[in-house]
Amino acid sequence: MDGVLSQEEITALLQNGGDAAGAETAASGAEQITADECDTIGEIANISMGTAATTLFSLVNHKVDISTPVVSMAKWDDIVSQYERPCVFIRIAYTVGLDGSNLLVLKEQDVKVITDLMMGGDGTNTEVELGELHLSAISEAMNQMMGSAATSLSSMLDKTIDISPPEANLIDLTDSLDEKEIDEFLTGDFIKISFKMEIGDLVDSTIMQLYPISFAREMCESIKSNMSKDLEEATPPQQAAPQPAAAPPQQPMMQGQPMMQQPMMQGQPMMQQPMMQGQPMMQQPMYQQPMMQPINVQQAQFQSFSGDFNSEIFAKENIDLIMDVPLEVTVELGRTTKSIQEILDFAPGTIIELDKIAGEPIDILVNGKYVAKGEVVVIEESFGVRITEIIK
Repeated sequence: MDGVLSQEEITALLQNGGDAAGAETAASGAEQITADECDTIGEIANISMGTAATTLFSLVNHKVDISTPVVSMAKWDDIVSQYERPCVFIRIAYTVGLDGSNLLVLKEQDVKVITDLMMGGDGTNTEVELGELHLSAISEAMNQMMGSAATSLSSMLDKTIDISPPEANLIDLTDSLDEKEIDEFLTGDFIKISFKMEIGDLVDSTIMQLYPISFAREMCESIKSNMSKDLEEATPPQQAAPQPAAAPPQQPMMQGQPMMQQPMMQGQPMMQQPMMQGQPMMQQPMYQQPMMQPINVQQAQFQSFSGDFNSEIFAKENIDLIMDVPLEVTVELGRTTKSIQEILDFAPGTIIELDKIAGEPIDILVNGKYVAKGEVVVIEESFGVRITEIIK
């Protein structure tokens, strides 16, 4: 009544406040990733971008180096304040194997260099304005790069991964945002993966790859599930240990009975038992190995071909099958042998002496095989060869 709170009311207020703070902390922690998930995402990005760098090298014909990725949590305001403007956003959507998408962020200058190299330039023609042709070229480059990265990811996750054709857009980060395209990055935290990219002496820059947290966790769960599956397949099933055989009960020996000895098994020592006075000892039966049966070995016999095989009839009936096969016919005027120094001294007007004598028949070869001789003739304005002898 006098405005002073009782101890019970103070305790209740403190408990309610603590519950609200704990709920807020739990909600904030739910959006974070663990250290193991961060390492897994970094390994996935490292392998994927390593494969993508190899593909980019084949497109620009310059050495491409992409450094080890740095994984961190970020907000959209961090990207706006840290990255150059404008920049190129390339959206990669996964259509098979994974459900989600990520963004690849490149600087405008880097895109100009890459596209100029792809179009056959030397990478210095970067004064032009970035247009649709550049965006189309970088989209095709990213399609091949991220396609190869998806193949590597398929091997890691042991399932088929496929992407849709990437879409490239020039964005100012402040004025030209399409909220429908990047709505999952505008609110809350997401994962930022930074790479240092070098292309010869032309590009020394940083690129970024942005993942929604839900998509990153899906990849981590797939990796974890695949590793558990491999571990189960690699672990052999445990077999129950064999139980030792129970020893047979010993028969009590009666006075006046002969002592029976157990047959001795191969590999076991013979235990001698004390012999009682007046008892005969029975001999232990010897174990005999079974005799090997003789193996019947015979000489291999083959059926002979019949003597009525006529090669001429066979050739006549089947030669039509290859009558239209083209053969290369070469006419060789002559040959000679020269050293490397003599060949290097060749110039217009140099005379090469051959091993043929003037007027001697020239050689005719079919598929490199010497088959005939002939002489050169002129038919209208073309050279020809008249066959003078067939070589048997």
